[in-house]
Amino acid sequence: MTHNISSDGAERSLEMILKYSATSDFEKLFKRLAKRFRSLDGDLVTAKRAAMELLHVKGVDNRSCFHIQGYENEFCEFYKVKKFACRALKGKGVRSGVRVVYAYHQRENRIVFIEIYYKEDQKNESRRLIEEYVSSL
Repeated sequence: MTHNISSDGAERSLEMILKYSATSDFEKLFKRLAKRFRSLDGDLVTAKRAAMELLHVKGVDNRSCFHIQGYENEFCEFYKVKKFACRALKGKGVRSGVRVVYAYHQRENRIVFIEIYYKEDQKNESRRLIEEYVSSL
């Protein structure tokens, strides 16, 4: 685990640096999907650590998060987590089919969850949700 020593000598874990929030659309989608996949809450915590924090804090690309092209702006970049291990889908591992779309605000070191979906229900991310988020910035 990588650590950061603050000016007062206290040790802080770098994993705690990212701030997380979610849009109301994400909250609704998550709640609906969590009824089907009971492990989703814990699985999202794991994805934060194993994919998002690894990429955005430590700079290690383990090919879990993929940049979504076409929505670059001065505030944030958009990513989709494709390798999402859902324990409720036994035997599938990171190929569970659950996808998470988020905006990464580099200046603020903040992630905003925009959408979560199951690949068997929906083929791709909702461009409308991303466009709505961009227009709200």
